[in-house]
Amino acid sequence: MFTVFFDLDGTLVDSKEGITRCIQKTLEELGAEVPSADELEWCIGPSLFQSFSILLGEGADIEGAVETYREYYAEEGIYEADIYDGLGDMLEALQAMGARMFIATSKLEASAREVAEHFGLTHYIDYVFGSQADGAREDKTELLAFALAETETDPAKAVMIGDRRFDIFGAKNNSVANIGVLWGFGSADEMREAEADMLAGHPEELPEIIEDLLGIG
Repeated sequence: MFTVFFDLDGTLVDSKEGITRCIQKTLEELGAEVPSADELEWCIGPSLFQSFSILLGEGADIEGAVETYREYYAEEGIYEADIYDGLGDMLEALQAMGARMFIATSKLEASAREVAEHFGLTHYIDYVFGSQADGAREDKTELLAFALAETETDPAKAVMIGDRRFDIFGAKNNSVANIGVLWGFGSADEMREAEADMLAGHPEELPEIIEDLLGIG
């Protein structure tokens, strides 16, 4: 048996519209400069605290900004998303291979679970691991270490799949194999610079890549 940890935003779900719009509304409410959705795409992946620290600068009420964002997101942004083409076939294939599957995301755990349930991902995913309201476990290294311990997973029999360098770094710091996906919000250059073990261009490629990476079959 092997274990797969998935990032959520940019890996399983295209959540750009909801996330960037809620960041824009938060910045507007705070009287800050409001970048375009494309200019805010870099905010999808890092922790909210980190993103708002960069967006608002030194001395800003970062905790207040995060709370405002979360209110907007819970009210309207959470469902402004779509799952990626080919995702269902990929999850079914991994399920047939006997994989245990979990989500490991920097998104607030309650929100991540709601998204997973709304899009039918919980039919395949055993559990959703996310960050806490106080910012705990937003860091992917800390989050994945917690998930590995909670699931009693041998890192040598696990793989982390994500679209940003944070996913790759978190996996490497926990001695977990990793795959960088190219359909999300990170670039091929970002994945190569992070030294991802493998790259995937489409969800349906993942089962075979995982087999090769973990030596299954």
